Amino acid sequence: MKKLILCIGAILLLICCKNTKDVTTTVAKTEEVSSVKNNETTAGINKVIIKQHLYTLAADDMEGRKPGTAGIEKAAKYIENEFKRIGLKTYNNLPDYRQNFEHDNIKMFNVIGVLEGKSKKDEYVIVSAHYDHLGVMNPGEGDRIYNGANDDASGVSGVLALAEYFKAKNENERSIVFVAFTAEEMGLIGSKHFGKDIDASKFVAGINLELIGKEPKTGPKTAWLTGFDRSDFGKIIQKNLEGTGYKLYPDPYPKFNLFFRSDNASLAKLGVPSHTFSTTPIDIDADYHKVSDEAEGLDVGVLTETVKAVAKGTESIINGKDTPTRVVIE
Repeated sequence: MKKLILCIGAILLLICCKNTKDVTTTVAKTEEVSSVKNNETTAGINKVIIKQHLYTLAADDMEGRKPGTAGIEKAAKYIENEFKRIGLKTYNNLPDYRQNFEHDNIKMFNVIGVLEGKSKKDEYVIVSAHYDHLGVMNPGEGDRIYNGANDDASGVSGVLALAEYFKAKNENERSIVFVAFTAEEMGLIGSKHFGKDIDASKFVAGINLELIGKEPKTGPKTAWLTGFDRSDFGKIIQKNLEGTGYKLYPDPYPKFNLFFRSDNASLAKLGVPSHTFSTTPIDIDADYHKVSDEAEGLDVGVLTETVKAVAKGTESIINGKDTPTRVVIE
């Protein structure tokens, strides 16, 4: 009888352990599903893919991506191939993703892909960054390549990630124009050329990404926006980011006049509420326009979190719920 009781006890123990394991597994799966739901607004913005974009565009074989060189041609092909892989359309009846033009006897090209909107497809939101940089310095010893990882391979990586995200989400009521501008470093040449051919009244907002690979002085999970007080674009972003743990601040460097120093300015001068997101403490950054601006010096986590925040922050504009006020140019 004693042996029988012990045997029954052992069987009950095994059943209990199995049920406990099943419950534990179920809880783990439930938590996993919950985690996915909590992050579904930025699902598809992948740190690994962003790192791939960054390290490819800032590699030595891109030779600093100066307009008119083999390096920028290579960078353009990479961006074109990504636009094609993602499934973007070409812009404004162009035969491919390039908007070709000539400046100072240099053949140049913006790289443009379009995600057509649904109910408001004739209203446009532009998502941009510049893919050019300074090339290779004059002959000398040591590292001579201006890789331009933060300036602005980081921004282009963000544009590509956002293109993939919004394409997969498939909820954009407005059309999104994704642009990698050329010759920003030469005086916003690419964005100025783009602006010549548009009906600015149809462009609802401009989302420009520049220097987003380093943590700002405002701390983790923060970014700043140029020209914050020139429209209510920034306030819309702040509203959409409430509860996410990410915060957007006005540009902390007004003396640098940064609103007019990146490609957003070319559209802003046409009245478009076009602003630049950035994270880098530009006043103390040791790598700005130096050969030391390499991918290894950036924080891919900061870059990824910023891109996620831009996706979440701009979603109501892209979905047609919010329309920023037109920009004020003094």
